[in-house]
Amino acid sequence: DDLIDANDLIETNLMHMFGAPRMITPVQALKGRAQKMHIKSKHFVLGNALDEVPEGHKVAVFANGCFWGSEKGIWRLPGNGIFSTAVGYCAGYTPNPTYEEVCSGMTGHTEGVQVVYDPVKISFVDILRWFWEAHDPTQGMGQGNDRGTQYRSGFYFFDDEQRQLIESSQKAYEQALGRKITTEVAAAADYPQLFYFAEEYHQQYLAKPGARPYCSAQPQQVSLPPFDTWAPAGVGHHAPKLTESFWNVHGPKPHCVIKSPNSPIVWP
Repeated sequence: DDLIDANDLIETNLMHMFGAPRMITPVQALKGRAQKMHIKSKHFVLGNALDEVPEGHKVAVFANGCFWGSEKGIWRLPGNGIFSTAVGYCAGYTPNPTYEEVCSGMTGHTEGVQVVYDPVKISFVDILRWFWEAHDPTQGMGQGNDRGTQYRSGFYFFDDEQRQLIESSQKAYEQALGRKITTEVAAAADYPQLFYFAEEYHQQYLAKPGARPYCSAQPQQVSLPPFDTWAPAGVGHHAPKLTESFWNVHGPKPHCVIKSPNSPIVWP
């Protein structure tokens, strides 16, 4: 079995280097481990517990390229609606993978962000809009200079309303872009465990002293069409809380998270 894993790893690495990256099957995936990743308990910027979902809060999990910048863009959203963000490995097969294993392409994971938010203060649609506009969702297995299945775009739903909003917004954004979106949309329940925390040094990386100012995201500077033009029936309670004037000033632009302060945006 170890020999099979080694051969698969070599083949996948060569494929990532010289050919188009492709997903492995669950049978090919590295075995992983039962031991969970050890990380600090508090968010480096917000100060809240990383493993807590307070009463009345919801969870969103998405992937849109290198998770350093993806995470920072979300924790900076205004209104105190973001309780915590964390980076990790999602939508794969190997339990408790390491960064090196994920980068090998042999775990099936993509670099993702887990968001715990208060829907009274910020809408799922606000998070969804940042997700779409903060990257190029048409790039398949990669984002910018980062190529591989671990950089694929994805959004993973926890209930049917999230599914409807993701799928409907995807259709609207695809029309706005004029290109086919390749984002993976799947149920969290499709995986034994959707999200595994990444190593401590990756958590809130861009806020830490000595961080390398890197972000591979490719914002297209194309706005998601207005909510009322694409929202499914019966989901009006998810209407965005952030105004168009906010997006005009703070909407994703190339390298915006690198140049931005670490603290959440104060708005208005």
